Amino acid sequence: MRELALAIPPAPTPFGAYVEAIQSGSLLFLSGMLPVVGHSPLYMGLVGKDISVADGYDAARTACLSGLAAARSYLGSLNRIRTIAKLGVYIAAPSDFREHPKVADGASELLLSVFGPDRLPPRIVLGVSSIPLGMPVEIELVLEIET
Repeated sequence: MRELALAIPPAPTPFGAYVEAIQSGSLLFLSGMLPVVGHSPLYMGLVGKDISVADGYDAARTACLSGLAAARSYLGSLNRIRTIAKLGVYIAAPSDFREHPKVADGASELLLSVFGPDRLPPRIVLGVSSIPLGMPVEIELVLEIET
């Protein structure tokens, strides 16, 4: 992370009655991660209507950084992550939006730069009508960890 000059934000805290991470066997499941620092949203609205694709990309990257912060907080170190088992990227966008992969690459390219091509995950990218609190992107991560 230092070599990449990436600063992981403080671990997110829940907006409701849930936990940010739970371990089941060698898998760590993270709650949906939003583009926030603390409880302050960095982006709001629909990608392709209220914010640009470039801002959507940055929102996905920011949400993924929050996921890494939650994982580090739970595990004590990112060094315990063996691989990323799944990346889900949910994008709030108008029904005619077609640039979903470009937005999702904000999360994928962050994971690629941090973990390298051997641990780049499979992903699902979905367009949705809304995301909690009016944010444009939500990230889902499932990590395989050393137990």
